Amino acid sequence: MIQIQTHNVTETEQAGGELAHQVKPGELVAFTGDLGAGKTAFCRGFLHALGYTGRVTSPTFAIVNEYDTAQCRVCHFDMYRILDEDALYDIGWDDYFDDDTILLVEWSENIVGALPKDRITVDIRRGEVEDDRMITIYGGKL
Repeated sequence: MIQIQTHNVTETEQAGGELAHQVKPGELVAFTGDLGAGKTAFCRGFLHALGYTGRVTSPTFAIVNEYDTAQCRVCHFDMYRILDEDALYDIGWDDYFDDDTILLVEWSENIVGALPKDRITVDIRRGEVEDDRMITIYGGKL
């Protein structure tokens, strides 16, 4: 288990970048945390560390944004609006799992039964000070 405290958005993005260098294609990173905790900022840092130079936004309404990075394809999901696991299969959830893609899944607690057991989990919580975040990373092959 890894625990990181960040004090601003830039540090949260940097933490995402550090994890990006440890995750390999074929792995899934499941994010948990309250609304506005910093999940998308972490994902933005993750993608930029893999060489993606464009804009990274939350896929709240699109459900998934796909990015081609210098390393591999990354699919960034937001499951906030997914109310049950059955809805996943309507969007082709199974088609995203391959050895050439990293999956980043925000609001993963909404689909926990559809996640692989060997996933990496990133939990982001607000700290005592407004911009502080407590990030806990565990699971997978870390």
